[in-house]
Amino acid sequence: MSDLFASSEASPPVRLFDASPFDVIPAFADVEPGDAQRWSTWPAVTPSERGPLPWPAWVVTSAGALDTELGILKTGKEADVFLLERAVPDDPAQRTLLAAKRYRDSDHSSFHRSGVYTEGRTTRNTRDARALARKSEHGRAVAAAQWSFAEFQALCRMWELGAPVPYPVQVSGSEVLMEFIGHADGTAAPRLAQVRADGAQLGGLYDQIVDLMRVFASAGFAHGDLSAYNLLVHEGRVRVIDLPQIVDIVANPQGLDLLHRDCVNICEWFTRRRVERDAEELFAEMLAAS
Repeated sequence: MSDLFASSEASPPVRLFDASPFDVIPAFADVEPGDAQRWSTWPAVTPSERGPLPWPAWVVTSAGALDTELGILKTGKEADVFLLERAVPDDPAQRTLLAAKRYRDSDHSSFHRSGVYTEGRTTRNTRDARALARKSEHGRAVAAAQWSFAEFQALCRMWELGAPVPYPVQVSGSEVLMEFIGHADGTAAPRLAQVRADGAQLGGLYDQIVDLMRVFASAGFAHGDLSAYNLLVHEGRVRVIDLPQIVDIVANPQGLDLLHRDCVNICEWFTRRRVERDAEELFAEMLAAS
């Protein structure tokens, strides 16, 4: 069983983070960020807040890079996702598009089911724990950062296990930067719910989803909120997103129920499109893999 959300004092978390905001130092005194720009936040984060090694070749690590916000990709109950370009001025070889997921604090979030997913998780920082309990301004910021770090940590673990997730570039406060799944012009990959495909193509997509669910289950986890709306299809390949609620099947008292719900959601969606799939059979397969 993974220690992704381990809370035992004898087993420290794999990655540690600080919810405090970071100050970014400009790389070049004669260059100033323009509208909707900032200096790359990469130099300001600690090694544990950067993605798994080896970093993909497309990751821009230069301190001279600028982050330019290009628009919004998705709005959600607990976070919004923005399209970001990270690039070194006048160097086309150092340019990449990123998805920036920014979590809101509880005052600005309509997500009210977090307790279902966070059972079994704790925070080691006593000051943060007290602030969370009091629901102070700092506590609300910590809560948002906890969700961002939970997603970053889940992405890192699943990437290392070979699951088809976006590469997690970094986490900073309540913002997760990850690989943008889409085209070079900024057009995002469609969600599975938007894909128009025939029976054979849908069958192939279903098989890919079962494979990724098996990777999760083999590590002892369920996505927890899997549906056709958080599965992307890019160039025929399925990628799974929205992982902050990933649950330990054993440590979370509702882990098996959430795994079963994932199976039901997926099978019902395909069955409605005349690709008959059995949720109980899929659930049994995931249990055998876990």
